Amino acid sequence: MHKYFLTIDNGGTNTKVVIFDEVGKQIAVSAFPTRGLQPHSGFHEINLNKLWQDLQVAIKDVLQKAQLQGEDISGIATVGHGKGLYLLDKAQQPFTNGILSADSRAESQAHQLEENVSQIFEICHQHIMPSQAPVILKWLKEHDSNTYQNIGSVLSNKDFTGFLLTGEVKQELGDASGNNFVNLTSREYDSRLFDFFGIPEMFSKMPPLIRATDIRGRITTKVAAETGLKTGTPVYGGMFDIDACAVATGVLNEERFSVIAGTWNMNIFPSKKMAEIKSGLMNSIFPTDRYLVEASSPTSAGNLAIILKMLMTAEMRDAHDAHRSIYDNLEAFLENTDATFSKVFFFPFLYGSNTDPDAEGTFIGIRSNTTKSELIRAVYEGIVFAHRYHNEALIKVLGKKPKTIRMSGGACNSSSWVQMFADILQVPIEIVSATELGGLGGAIASAVGSGYYQTIEEAVTNMSTVTRQFLPNKQQSKIYDQKYAVYKKLLESLEGSWAFLRETQELLEKKG
Repeated sequence: MHKYFLTIDNGGTNTKVVIFDEVGKQIAVSAFPTRGLQPHSGFHEINLNKLWQDLQVAIKDVLQKAQLQGEDISGIATVGHGKGLYLLDKAQQPFTNGILSADSRAESQAHQLEENVSQIFEICHQHIMPSQAPVILKWLKEHDSNTYQNIGSVLSNKDFTGFLLTGEVKQELGDASGNNFVNLTSREYDSRLFDFFGIPEMFSKMPPLIRATDIRGRITTKVAAETGLKTGTPVYGGMFDIDACAVATGVLNEERFSVIAGTWNMNIFPSKKMAEIKSGLMNSIFPTDRYLVEASSPTSAGNLAIILKMLMTAEMRDAHDAHRSIYDNLEAFLENTDATFSKVFFFPFLYGSNTDPDAEGTFIGIRSNTTKSELIRAVYEGIVFAHRYHNEALIKVLGKKPKTIRMSGGACNSSSWVQMFADILQVPIEIVSATELGGLGGAIASAVGSGYYQTIEEAVTNMSTVTRQFLPNKQQSKIYDQKYAVYKKLLESLEGSWAFLRETQELLEKKG
């Protein structure tokens, strides 16, 4: 008799409800766009009431697609984007919008705090990023005191979803450790971190910590009536998305890297040792109790979506009218061009940078005869160059290249783009059979939590299967080496200059 596990995977771009069986077969998926709001420049929020309404519809839909009833589901896990901020009031109810991981309102606070990160690095082993919850909380304390004073509990994305399902207010350790709340040695909240961020009153607002495979609660009667799930079905701790994708792709030790090319540029490997402060890398707690060494920034495939809206509106409309996706046309374009095609360089910094906090998206090398196609290919390449920048930092810490890279994220929908990753990173890239990897990671947590498998390693062996490998093309790699050297040189030449651009932009905005 089959076991079925349901995962709610709430990403920054799309939210999915997925059902897998005990051998990792993807049974059904229901997806909807994560309906982000931008009330001000740099703000990226989500209406939590609307999110719950959309989730109810998606849960009913995925059960119907799978031809299953609520009682057929053995376990549920939540997966979500890391960082960001989701709040409950003092009555333990949602009262304000959730804040997504792309939010950059607290950039100035993050920059100031990072200058003093050495004061806390031996506690949290994290650097400071604008979208980390403690940094956003500091911003709220300084700029929105009414919201700040009403806070009753602080949650991450997937732990908020877990609250909606169970009514239980708990936070999973991996997410909390990746959000700069946790002492990585004691694996508990540490009041010194809250003091450092200037939010000491939030220490008492933190929920109990649980593990990825722990039961956080059970489906309530009310939720069962609204979704078709069965009252009492166990809901497990789950994982934040980079952990879930690493687990789902079988990245459990230093032999492989996990590269996630989605809304964020994520590059990680589990390790027995933490990266040092001088590496510039982040550390968190991995579900197998190793440390997760991370190099990340919002410099990945989300940039492509924005550029397509800017440059290819007509082509997108024509593709829609022909009942095709613009990405089908782009795949054919990539197949018929190579590393020599574009002489333009693109910095994928539309949402933020992996070098200078003031750096912004930029095309360099445009001439009078530059074509739109060259610009588009430059975007694809620039995104992979940003991944290589992070991978080089990981390799420096590890001391060697990984044997393989397991890749996930929206970029995996394009075989030509995955091949470009292999050519530029110069490591074999492997793709696993499941397409919804966050969902599979959650299903693995449920399978272990329910006792069907004894360990995450055992579950991965039985539920994750590699289906395709992309080997580097040496000729293309040689050309990309030259282009990447130019990419880095241009970045270096602009160091220290981005702030002048930002100051001028802010001045123009005021005058406008």
